[in-house]
Amino acid sequence: MSDDLDIICAVPARGTIHGPLIPSDGPIRHGGDMAWAERTFGVPGHVRGWLDLSTGINPVPYPLEVPPGDVLARLPGAADMAALESAARGAYGVPDGAAIVAAPGTQALIQILPTLFPAGDVTIMGPTYGEHAMAWRAAGHAVHGVASICAQAALPPPYGVVVHPNNPDGRVQTVEGLTAFAEEMHERGGVLVVDEAFADVSPEVSVTSHADTPGLVVLRSFGKFFGLAGVRLGFAVTTPDFAAKLSARLGPWAVSGLALWAGARALGDGRWIEDTRLRLCRDAVRLDGLLDKAGLAVVGGTDLFRLVQSPDARQVFEKLARAGILARSFDDHPNWLRFGLPGAEEDWARLEEALS
Repeated sequence: MSDDLDIICAVPARGTIHGPLIPSDGPIRHGGDMAWAERTFGVPGHVRGWLDLSTGINPVPYPLEVPPGDVLARLPGAADMAALESAARGAYGVPDGAAIVAAPGTQALIQILPTLFPAGDVTIMGPTYGEHAMAWRAAGHAVHGVASICAQAALPPPYGVVVHPNNPDGRVQTVEGLTAFAEEMHERGGVLVVDEAFADVSPEVSVTSHADTPGLVVLRSFGKFFGLAGVRLGFAVTTPDFAAKLSARLGPWAVSGLALWAGARALGDGRWIEDTRLRLCRDAVRLDGLLDKAGLAVVGGTDLFRLVQSPDARQVFEKLARAGILARSFDDHPNWLRFGLPGAEEDWARLEEALS
């Protein structure tokens, strides 16, 4: 390992992870599946219907105005893409030596990336977002779950994936450790993919400002922080050579005109971004108070969601569902529940009442 990784890995890890580190083969049930919730628990009797807390999406979305008519009527142009990339470069702190690839959501990038490399072994720090393992397996790679970046760096596979901050427990790594790991992967002829889907709420931990590091690919999600998941927009930030290869695989007009227009406006609104970070931080602390009052121990998360651990997690999940509130349960980790943030005051009151 490099000197930077040697120093970082000399610090003992805190806590113990129980349960599988990566999902087994088979379909993954994601948060936000209201059709599943309704099939399982029926139509809520509450006048406001379902309160979906099963995702980590900002419940107070960016206030987009109605787009000009030509945004939907014509093919996206180079100027539209340039405006989006310029806004993303500023918002994410992308260095001059790195390139940005826009895509119709980070999920599309997760699916494509493993197909750009010869089949081999990949380590994924887990437990984490399950679609990474599914995509690498589908592309013919052998997937190995590990509990820490140090365990990843000590193993020989040339490919690695780190979700940062991690979903669902919010674990973060040092920027020095991640860049050193990427350089090591590059020397092995591979790559380190750092999925920063939830990094907007904590830019101080982001490695995007080092995305010109050889062997590093950083993924950024638009929809979660801006509360516009339906727009389907995400980014890969990496070296120019690899960005060109990824862009070629995506092909022309991969991102809709509406997504280009919406992304440029939202990412360019620095005041809204700063105000939203402060609001989400306050709301996450408020959620901590409700969960603590209900006897649910918060064991991790970000300012967009909190992870709790309880021997009664399944009973709490079902109690909330019967009240029309959907949290995120985990089949592989039955003692866990993840809670997104309520938005309106009525939703906060509803959650507090259901937890009491």
